[in-house]
Amino acid sequence: MADRKEINIPVADPNDPYAVPAAMPSSADTNPRSFDLADFAMPTRKQEDWRFTPVERIEEFFDVFEPSGATSVDVRYIDGSVIDESVVQVRRVDIGDDLSGTVSKPNDRVSAVEWNSVRTATVVDMLREPDQPVLVQVHGNGLDLDALHLVINARDRVHGDVVVQHDGQARLAEGVEIVTGDDAHISTTFVQEWTADSKHVASHRIHVGNESSLRHSVVTLGGEVVRIRMDQDFGGDHGDLNMLGIYFVDPGEHIEHRTMVVHNHPECRSRVVYKGALSGKGAHSTWVGNALIEPTAPGTDSYELNRNLVLTPGAVADSEPNLEIENGNIVGAGHASSVGRFDDEELFYLCSRGIPEREARKLVVRGFFGELVEEIGIEQIAGHLMQAIDRRLARGESSAMQTVLEEK
Repeated sequence: MADRKEINIPVADPNDPYAVPAAMPSSADTNPRSFDLADFAMPTRKQEDWRFTPVERIEEFFDVFEPSGATSVDVRYIDGSVIDESVVQVRRVDIGDDLSGTVSKPNDRVSAVEWNSVRTATVVDMLREPDQPVLVQVHGNGLDLDALHLVINARDRVHGDVVVQHDGQARLAEGVEIVTGDDAHISTTFVQEWTADSKHVASHRIHVGNESSLRHSVVTLGGEVVRIRMDQDFGGDHGDLNMLGIYFVDPGEHIEHRTMVVHNHPECRSRVVYKGALSGKGAHSTWVGNALIEPTAPGTDSYELNRNLVLTPGAVADSEPNLEIENGNIVGAGHASSVGRFDDEELFYLCSRGIPEREARKLVVRGFFGELVEEIGIEQIAGHLMQAIDRRLARGESSAMQTVLEEK
C-alpha cells in the first residue's frame, strides 16, 4: 500500500485555546478523513455538508456496491493520436497500489464508498511536457452503478494540460487524485456532459507542490444530479492555485460544486471563480466555497467568487462562501457571491439595436461565460464548450416556453 498524506486540519490546544498563532479547530471543514466507511454517518439534509443536496436522489451511492464496469476510459492526445509513453505513462493498477491513495483520504461518505467499491485505478503520469493536451475520455454506457478512480501526477518541473471529458449515460461514483511535483505547471479540465438521467458523484483530492501552479477547471453541462467536491492543500511555499468553474442547470437538475482550499504553507496564492446559469422550473445549483488559512501560512493571498444568472422563474441557486483566517500576516483574503436575474435592461438595449431577442439572450449568456472559457486556456475545446452552452440555452428556452403553455 502506498504512503498516504493527509490534509492537516488544526486541532485546539486544550491547555491554551488562545495560543498565538491560533490553533482552534477549523469550522470550515470538520469532517473526518478516512478510508473506512464506518467513520462516516449516513448523509441526511440535517448535516451541514448535505443540507443543499437531494440525498434521496443519490442514496444508491451511500453503501458499497459491485461496480458494473460499464464506464469506459480511454487516454489519448487531444487530436486522437496515441500517447507517447516516454512522455506520459498510462497505467491501470489495483486500487491502493502505485500512486492511488496517496493524496489525503476520502472526505465524505460517497468518496469512501467509491474507494471501497472500485477495484482498479487509472494513473496518468506526466514524465515530460507533452506537445499537446492529454485527453481522458470517460464514456458512460448505461445506468448500472459504476465506480472509477483516476490519478493525475505531474513530475517535477513538468508543464502540461489534461482534459477529462465525461459523456454518455451513467450512474458513476468517481475519485480523482491530482499531484503536482515541485516547480510543475499543470492545468486539469473536467467536463461533464451527461445525459439528463445520469447521476455523478465525485471527489477531487488535490496536492499542489512547492513552487508549482495548477489551474483546475470544472465544466458541468448535464446530468440529473451531479455533485463534485474538491479538497486541496499545498506541499510547499509559493504554490499557485486557480480553480475555475462553469455550470448550466436545466429544469429538474441538481448541480453542486464544493471547494475546500487549505493554505498550509507560506506565500501561496489561490483564486476560485465559479459561474453558473439556471433555466427552468426545478433547476437547482449549489456552490459552497471554503477557504482556510492556517497559522503556518503567512503571506497568503486568497480570493473566491461565485456568480449565478437565473434565466427563468422557478430556478434556485444556493451560494455560500466561507473564509476562515487563522493568521493575521497575510497579503489578502476575500470572497463574494451573487444570485441575479437576467438583466432586462441589457436585453432591451440589444433588442433596440435590431438584435432578435433569442440572439440577444444568447449574447448575454455567452458574455457571462466567455471570460472563463477563455481563461481555461484549452483552445481545442473552447469552441466546443461555447457551442454546448448555446445548446443548453436553446433547450432551456424551449422548456420554459412549454411550461408557460402548460400553465395557461
